[in-house]
Amino acid sequence: MEKRKQKIRSEFLSAQTFEAVAREYIDEMMVQNGRADATIIKANFFLDQLTAAIGSRPIDEIEPFEVLAPLKRLEAKGKHETAKKTRSFASRVFRYGVATTRCKGDPTTMLRGALITPKAKHYAAILEPKDLGGLLRAIQDYTGNFITRYALLIAPHVFVRPGELRHADWKEIDLEEGVWRIPEGKMKARRPHAVPLSKQVVGYLKELAEMVGTEGYVFPSARASVRPMSENTLNAAFRRMGFTKDEVTAHGLRATASTMLNESGLWNPDAIERGLAHGDSNAVRGVYHRGKHWEERVRMAQWWSDYLDTIREGGKVIKGAFVGRA
Repeated sequence: MEKRKQKIRSEFLSAQTFEAVAREYIDEMMVQNGRADATIIKANFFLDQLTAAIGSRPIDEIEPFEVLAPLKRLEAKGKHETAKKTRSFASRVFRYGVATTRCKGDPTTMLRGALITPKAKHYAAILEPKDLGGLLRAIQDYTGNFITRYALLIAPHVFVRPGELRHADWKEIDLEEGVWRIPEGKMKARRPHAVPLSKQVVGYLKELAEMVGTEGYVFPSARASVRPMSENTLNAAFRRMGFTKDEVTAHGLRATASTMLNESGLWNPDAIERGLAHGDSNAVRGVYHRGKHWEERVRMAQWWSDYLDTIREGGKVIKGAFVGRA
């Protein structure tokens, strides 16, 4: 009987450790809620940063200094952003622990101000039409993997985040209607988003579909079709074309589009923001393409693709608009 009690007690205590609660949090709040694979991978990465220090500690006994120690080790390696995000992850685990009666508070609240504030990260982006034309011509002439080439061709037109592009699935794309409906699980803001597709983008996708079919990922990994293209693929292609990380990045294409569309003076800033999936409201949650500014976004998408074609071919550009050819 005593051994049985000890076993029950041991099992109970093992379920109350920080690592056990954290893994339960990841499973309950992320996996079962359909969070994106990349989000779950990052959560497990942050947990790995904490496991050695506090993983086996009962969650209700952990003191602030115990959490601070592994965070400071990350800072010592220059990983300030990782330290900040790891603290944030730990905070979410403690709050989950409070909600499930495993602990009474979040000790990480005492650590605010104890970590170095990371410098804002700005992704390199091309902001001059002449330079963008050069990039587009380099993409047109790209001789690497053909799936990578199509991802490069499409990326400047749709200005989604690189992760959203990599995880595009054929079942999300309606080539007849010209809409790419991205489910909320793949979006940073956790809200569904629709991307109007210009005639040029539809054309690229149809060409690609003829070569690879319309099952699974649009841009699969070169090593395994059941996995999406690597997050480094597009930036590696830019380097192969001769562009440095200080000149252009896949994520920076969003800044390129935002800047030039705003400078054109032709489009409602709110339509541009919605095109970038910024500031979607709960009022349109679940409504993919019938929300505010949709018709304007459709026109803007086609204008933007025509604009890109023109500057790629050397067309004259005046204040973000284009006129004829040089």
